[in-house]
Amino acid sequence: MNLLFFYSLRNLLTRRLTTALTALGMALVVFVFAAIIMLAEGLQKTLIDTGSYDNVVVIRKSSGSEVQSGIDRVQASIVETQPEIAMGQDGRPMIAKEMVVLITLEKQDAATRSNVVIRGVSPASLALRPQIRILAGRLPASGASEIMVGKSIATGFKGAGLEESLVFGMRSWRVVGIFDAGSTGYSSEIWGDVDQLMPAFRRPVYSSILFNLRNTDDFETVQPRIQNDPRLTVEAKRETVYYKEQSEAMATFLRILGLSLTIVFSIGAVVGAMITMYAAVATRTAEIGTLRALGFTQAAILTAFLLESLFLGAIGGCAGLFFASFLQFITVSTTNFQTFSELAFSFRLTPGIVIKSLSFSLIMGFAGGVLPAFRASRLNIITALREA
Repeated sequence: MNLLFFYSLRNLLTRRLTTALTALGMALVVFVFAAIIMLAEGLQKTLIDTGSYDNVVVIRKSSGSEVQSGIDRVQASIVETQPEIAMGQDGRPMIAKEMVVLITLEKQDAATRSNVVIRGVSPASLALRPQIRILAGRLPASGASEIMVGKSIATGFKGAGLEESLVFGMRSWRVVGIFDAGSTGYSSEIWGDVDQLMPAFRRPVYSSILFNLRNTDDFETVQPRIQNDPRLTVEAKRETVYYKEQSEAMATFLRILGLSLTIVFSIGAVVGAMITMYAAVATRTAEIGTLRALGFTQAAILTAFLLESLFLGAIGGCAGLFFASFLQFITVSTTNFQTFSELAFSFRLTPGIVIKSLSFSLIMGFAGGVLPAFRASRLNIITALREA
């Protein structure tokens, strides 16, 4: 087996140009395959990381997102009395009644507009999201027409820089702070005082209620109580579950798109590998005959040529993954299908994606080499030696 391994590897090194061109074709397919999956993984990671496992989101039943939800003040007060809500260091309940609406803003790099999330927040909102830190400026003052913006908004939209002003809700709002929420969806939001934003948008109801649990296991108690209370028309979810559901539609679309593209492109790569291997069989007919005369079996010849093709796939897979890994340094923005708002996120390479990509490249190599390998193994010894 070691002899076959080195024999196959030597033949690839002998045909450097052909090997490089065939592997390049496979590398391009693997690059596209990995890039699309990395995009979907980055989207899901961004949204899932937005939530905390110990936080509970309460929205109106059958609402797909906070944007579609509405909870009146009476129901919000009932939710606020739940004994499972944790207390903050200031002795107040860790609960935030929030409002979420969409506005359109003009982008920095083009004369186009995109939806942006405006979140009206309560005093406890920041404490419920410890991943958020202020990069510049300060928090908006209570009762003032002030806002703070996520770093993706500050860099991506006009008028969203520190000390600049945005006009929406029939008011001018001054940007007094820029915050960083890490690789989470909050970096693509604008925050302001909920008591100022609700009348500005003529919204008499909250969009959602967020609270922290005293104990992680308390969720199994508080969720059915809230959802079965006849005075309420709401549902409660762990924040991580809520944001995972927000990402499913877009991530599924990206994965289907990636699979469709790679199937089309992989056909060309497999055909290229097949042509390369058929050419190798044609040019090495006498060599194959000599190997058979020396006692190598048909199975050994078949294995040798399959190994060559698998080597091609592995080289292409590693090259494609190498270049795809640099995509992690790129941040892209797109519209979240669930909320129809702008969301900035990065490509994300995981061990699972590496395994899938390399497996896909090996499958392409096998598919491109199996028929030429069978042809090589079935060559007649006498006919092959006559060509020597």
